[in-house]
Amino acid sequence: MLQTLQDIINQSKKLGYTIYNQPYKLNIVGIRSANKTDQTKFDDRIAYFTYDNNGTLIGRIVPATTDPSATYLEQPLNIKGTAILKSGEYKDAYKIGLHRGKYEAVVQNKPVEVIRDNDRNAIINYFGKTDKGMFGINIHRASLGKNNELLIDKDSAGCQVLQSVKDFNDFMTMANKSKELHGNVFSYILLDEIDQIKFVNTSLLAIGIVLLSIGAFRLLYS
Repeated sequence: MLQTLQDIINQSKKLGYTIYNQPYKLNIVGIRSANKTDQTKFDDRIAYFTYDNNGTLIGRIVPATTDPSATYLEQPLNIKGTAILKSGEYKDAYKIGLHRGKYEAVVQNKPVEVIRDNDRNAIINYFGKTDKGMFGINIHRASLGKNNELLIDKDSAGCQVLQSVKDFNDFMTMANKSKELHGNVFSYILLDEIDQIKFVNTSLLAIGIVLLSIGAFRLLYS
């Protein structure tokens, strides 16, 4: 599993995604958990990190959700179904702007691809039809004035949401510094741990088949 910033960097590069190493240019990577048991909880993570002038890695991995809440899975805002951001790289698709006109966040600026869940139950369906466009899939914080340490509630209809307001403020400090030095443009990578598990299991199966084939060949011709 992806436990450290370096794990996340290595996996992103393995998939061919861009990790920026220019001093203070912000990298943002979501990690969708393989353990999906409750769509009311912040059970995913978001990593945000840069490198300083000496090439030292600076950043954190914090609790978040990369999926919509049970509230919106059961009551979609879109007739096509609730949006689930598809894993992948969204290069230069974000900028600093206002989330719902209320406060500064990192907001969608170019089309992204989502999966539409229209089952109207609290279980995520990752096999729905895909949809591409401008859907307001922003990167923001949980709401103030409620127990955001526990429940997503109405904080995500598809957005990528940091659980802690303190973490979000730290994230935005780094985002604004990146904006000053490199312009108001950000990429977002979403990694799915289920994809990683599938890759490992498929690789192990392939190795097993090769070893069995070699064993059978030796028995046949010994």
